[in-house]
Amino acid sequence: MQEAYIYDAVRTPRGKGKKDGSLYGIKSVSLLSTVLEAIRDRNQLDTNLVEDLIVGCVTQVGEQSGDIAKTAAIKSGYSDKVAGVTLNRFCGSGLESVNQSAAYIMSGQMDLLIAGGVESMSRNPMGSDGFGLLGDPEMTSTHRIVPQGISADLIATLDGFSRGDVDAFAAESHRRAAAAQENNYFSPSIIPVKGVSGGIALGRDETIRPGTNVEGLSKLRPSFAMMGEKGGYDTVAIQRYPEVEAIDHVHHAGNSSGLVDGASVVLIGSKEAGVKMGIKPRAKIKSFGIVGTEPTIMLVGPAPASEKALQKGGLKISDIDLFEVNEAFAVVPMHFMRELGVDHSLVNVNGGAIAMGHPLGATGAMLIGTVLDELERRDLTMGLVTLCIGGGMGIATVIERI
Repeated sequence: MQEAYIYDAVRTPRGKGKKDGSLYGIKSVSLLSTVLEAIRDRNQLDTNLVEDLIVGCVTQVGEQSGDIAKTAAIKSGYSDKVAGVTLNRFCGSGLESVNQSAAYIMSGQMDLLIAGGVESMSRNPMGSDGFGLLGDPEMTSTHRIVPQGISADLIATLDGFSRGDVDAFAAESHRRAAAAQENNYFSPSIIPVKGVSGGIALGRDETIRPGTNVEGLSKLRPSFAMMGEKGGYDTVAIQRYPEVEAIDHVHHAGNSSGLVDGASVVLIGSKEAGVKMGIKPRAKIKSFGIVGTEPTIMLVGPAPASEKALQKGGLKISDIDLFEVNEAFAVVPMHFMRELGVDHSLVNVNGGAIAMGHPLGATGAMLIGTVLDELERRDLTMGLVTLCIGGGMGIATVIERI
């Protein structure tokens, strides 16, 4: 089995995923083309060497439908030899694209791919592709399926995390992200997005709020109390977890991931591909793991997925220098840290999706670049990226800096 190396990783800034966001006027294919052109140009890449483009995208409707991966390859002026496929593993789609690309390399079936993701949540609102599990009353009643926010509050209730706990985590996410942005820690990987007129539409992450504090967050109303209590979802969740007398609704817009637009790509290849390109690898993909979890609680997958990835790589949790755990809700990384005994000082050291947002299909690949940049900046070696996934799944990837 040959090694799979990461040669480069870039992303757009994350723009507010609403009509007043800076990237609302930019089509999804243009976001993806922005990073494809950048990774080609800054590596002087001969795109004839690229065999496939694997792209994660969750809401595949309208301009994001019809295999946006191949569409973006054409728009970016890549060689006609480059194939393209678009996949959907919900929030894990971007990281799934990385893992699938690595598997192709490791198996010897391909030598050079680009993995990544794209999501314009302002132009293609979440849920506009249909509600799947939540849209089928037979499925929801039979299998006790509840919205993710109810699942997040259920985890907090079971783990004993209070409203103050999750708000404190959220405030720290903003503080860390603001400090990282101020110190240009994200700059090595961020590619500014140009507007229709040619000027810069957005050059930095748009939703970081430096002044966020627990006092301000405490004034926000819980987002999922009404649907839980009046919509009957609390009862459904408690049927699965009868040890819970009542669900404590602690999550709201301020301690959950924001809706944003963005795109990311990672250049992944064999050692031989690097020789042909004339560039040195920055890291290698050590191992990865995917798991299913119980679908009512849904969001606890990062810990078992990470344990699986570590086992596959012959590693221990203590071997990992830095962790990126997607902040879909504050409780997700908090539960992860409790389950695996990881200190917060090693997790999301430059903030996370609570501060910067979660562009569904793109986040996983974005986090690969984030952890790699920080490993290089701190002169560390091992990084782990993990995300919870709707429907009850978890995904994780371990990279080793070279």
